[in-house]
Amino acid sequence: MRAVVTDGTGGPEVLSVGEVDQPEAGPGEVLIEVRATAVNRADTLQRRGMYPPPKGASDVIGLECSGVVAALGPDGDGGPVTGAGGAVLAVGDEVCALLAGGGYAAYVVVPAGQVMPVPAGVDLVTAAALPEVACTVWSNLEMVAGLQQGETLLVHGGAGGIGTFAIQLAHHRGVRVVATAGSPEKLQTCRDLGADVVVSYRDEDFVEVVKGLGGADVILDNMGASYLGRNVTALATEGRLVVIGMQGGAKGELDLGMLLGKRGSVAATSLRARPVQEKAAICAEVVAEVWPMVADGRIRPMVHGTMPLEEVRAAHELMEASGHTGKIVLTL
Repeated sequence: MRAVVTDGTGGPEVLSVGEVDQPEAGPGEVLIEVRATAVNRADTLQRRGMYPPPKGASDVIGLECSGVVAALGPDGDGGPVTGAGGAVLAVGDEVCALLAGGGYAAYVVVPAGQVMPVPAGVDLVTAAALPEVACTVWSNLEMVAGLQQGETLLVHGGAGGIGTFAIQLAHHRGVRVVATAGSPEKLQTCRDLGADVVVSYRDEDFVEVVKGLGGADVILDNMGASYLGRNVTALATEGRLVVIGMQGGAKGELDLGMLLGKRGSVAATSLRARPVQEKAAICAEVVAEVWPMVADGRIRPMVHGTMPLEEVRAAHELMEASGHTGKIVLTL
């Protein structure tokens, strides 16, 4: 089958489209004929050799996809194969899926519990931009941080795929949203999506802005080490910092005295390496709680643009230049 292959590790130039063996669905798995996949920051790290796939996962890059069910593996108890939320799956169903790898290919195998229906009103290509952001944002803001109505959320990188989704979800759940971004256009995008306060990280100090608002109850951070101390300073009493990326490095200094004084907490999470059962539980909650918000328009999938799979190098270059707003989608 057609798939993106890598010639060693390095820059986008190591990527090309070639041929690999087509996978087969085993017990409790689903074979999806991929129509589209989306580019994630983690994909660029895997390309550079810094984020290897979990044991047993495909070596092909790609953490999400949309497509059509091509085959169903046998269920362990002989019953029907059910996807996220308990819906019975059938060959020909249009679906999207959260993957541990393999999305940049014509076919991918995924555990059935990570296969989700396409939300009503969303076309099949656009649906490829939803699984990773929806599962990341929901699991971290709701399941880890316990974000509550009336609280203040600080989102770093508000114009990216995660940021645009987090702003919309929090806004429509009655949360005051502060978002950082790096250009006037991206700041306006954050406002348009529901951010109450926007901060240019190039020209302003987000710590001072957030402290002026009484501190952040929850911070969703993709920077890691470089923002660690400043994020803790920006927390409100009993605030929760959730680190989901390390764009600013992996090792930082943590002021435990300040954290203790605020009765705060720091959590660092990764979605990809979680056990299948945990990812299935997240997908089930996303289908039940988030998909209705997408279907009625409260949350809009944000797609910067689509490119054919053959332009994967250009897609990675765009991702690393941070010139995009929302998700970059590759079509097959």
